[in-house]
Amino acid sequence: MHYLGLLARGAPAAAYDEPSNSGPDAGPDAGSGAGPDETRARRLALRVRAELEGRRRREAELTALFETAHDLAGLRDVDAVLRAIAQRARSLLSTEVAYMTLTDTERGDTYMRVTEGSVSARFQQLRLGMGEGLGGLVAQTARPYVTDDYMRDERFRHTRTIDGGVHEEGLVAILGVPLLLGREVIGVLYAADRRARVFEREEIALLGSFAAHAAVAIDTARLLAETRGALAELEAATTVARDHSRVIERAGEIHDRLTELVLRGGGVADVIDAVSEVLDGRVEFTETVSARAAATADGRAVREGADWVAPVAAGGELLGALRLRGEPARGAPDLDPVDLRTLERAAMVTSLLLLARRTAGEAEQRVRGELLDDLLDAADRDPRLLRERATRLGADLDLPHTVLAARMAGDDGADRQRLWSAASHLAITRRGLATTRDGCTVLLLPGVPGTPAGDAAALARQLSAQLSAALSAAVTVGAAGPATAPAAHPAAVATAFAEARRCLDTLRLLGRDGDGAAADDLGFLGLLLSGGRDIAGFRDRTIGPVLDYDSRRGTELLATLDAYFRCGMSAARAKDELHIHVNTVSQRLDRVSRLLGDDWQTPDRALEIQLALRLHHLADTP
Repeated sequence: MHYLGLLARGAPAAAYDEPSNSGPDAGPDAGSGAGPDETRARRLALRVRAELEGRRRREAELTALFETAHDLAGLRDVDAVLRAIAQRARSLLSTEVAYMTLTDTERGDTYMRVTEGSVSARFQQLRLGMGEGLGGLVAQTARPYVTDDYMRDERFRHTRTIDGGVHEEGLVAILGVPLLLGREVIGVLYAADRRARVFEREEIALLGSFAAHAAVAIDTARLLAETRGALAELEAATTVARDHSRVIERAGEIHDRLTELVLRGGGVADVIDAVSEVLDGRVEFTETVSARAAATADGRAVREGADWVAPVAAGGELLGALRLRGEPARGAPDLDPVDLRTLERAAMVTSLLLLARRTAGEAEQRVRGELLDDLLDAADRDPRLLRERATRLGADLDLPHTVLAARMAGDDGADRQRLWSAASHLAITRRGLATTRDGCTVLLLPGVPGTPAGDAAALARQLSAQLSAALSAAVTVGAAGPATAPAAHPAAVATAFAEARRCLDTLRLLGRDGDGAAADDLGFLGLLLSGGRDIAGFRDRTIGPVLDYDSRRGTELLATLDAYFRCGMSAARAKDELHIHVNTVSQRLDRVSRLLGDDWQTPDRALEIQLALRLHHLADTP
């Protein structure tokens, strides 16, 4: 009964060594020596007590393992689970410290992951190379190791770093078991005391069970992280796919709209209107392109200040650019990839439209050139056929037309092509014709607003100024005409061209590049160049004001002028020939200056005036 009482009270093992009669339950035989029955009873009681203690310990271990498994089942924070494993290992093994290291595959060592009961910062930051210290040996061999005095144990490779950390922490007895996933060691779980201790086999097995749970927790956390990553990537991919689907759908709608616009016969202005509406901004086409935009050979849009600029190019030739205007205060608008691609696609469509327009224009230019060639070469062409061809081109060959011959100062092949292209465009806008002949560009133009009817010289000057400005080079133009009804009189066109060509050559010989003139502007040279030899017209243009003055006033300015030239332009000698006072001669010559201009005595003007006086006298002579 005595030992049953001890078992019931849960008395310590030392209490079983006390005599049975010393207790409160001593019977009548108390005080006598222990007999064989009492010794056997005591032994059985101690065995029962040990069994009960073992079962309580296993119950506590199983409870701890169950709680750990429960924590793993609801895993939310792997750090919290690993800390809980270290805490329970420390508690169940009754150690002062428990900790865990994990393998770093990139660096080939292990590092401290969780500590429980540690007080040394140096120890908590230890890294153990494979085979170094107890933990390095466990990680290398995948087997548990235990020592009751680490510093004196020669089985381990000691290093200054590891020994320093262990010494600072004050650890003596250490047990380490591997964290295994299959055959791979992912870390080590430790239990340690700051005094010498022998770890039993059951304790090693218990720590191994906790290590297995820790390995599962780490692997589960890794799988969860990978799963979350995969889900995030899948969600991102789904979002991207959805966005791409919207992008493709919108891009398709824009493409269809531009395609329909082109097929409907729309022009550049229609494309600009459509893109402005799609981008909700102001888009413009400009022929002036910056060097930065011109450098984007792949046609990509670039930012320029507050604008987006997409070059309009085809076949390496820069035709212009589409410019999406932004607000200077806010900078260039933010465009998503679809908007940016829309602007670039619109630039490409614009280049196609410009090329198509150019091709059509070049074809029309060739047709116009062929018609003008026929007028110059074939005087016997059927007027009806000429009229029909001209009507299809928007020209009216029954109107008076001026013939003009133009040439650039440089006059090489490239310059001639540029001049012909510009002149052809001008001819189209003015309902005329243009071709090339004898190294120059020939135009046949009807009367032009802003010039007097039939004034070939004024038209030549106007055309010279326009072409020079357009080509940034001096363009010289000679003119003749007007040729009346070219369709009915093709030969008149050829005659006028010959005169216009002579005027052009004369201007260049006189050093008047970049000027325009007709025969009437060239004085006596014009008289020689003119096919009609308009003597009366030359006289009237040269001394007509003097003739009119004498006719109205009854004066003798013409006679005085004639005498002045005959006397070698000497007023003193002229007064003797005219029998008047020298002051009278001077007064008359002043009047001539007011009528003819102050430069009438310059060599060129004087020569023309003398020739006009001679022709006047010849015309008055029977």
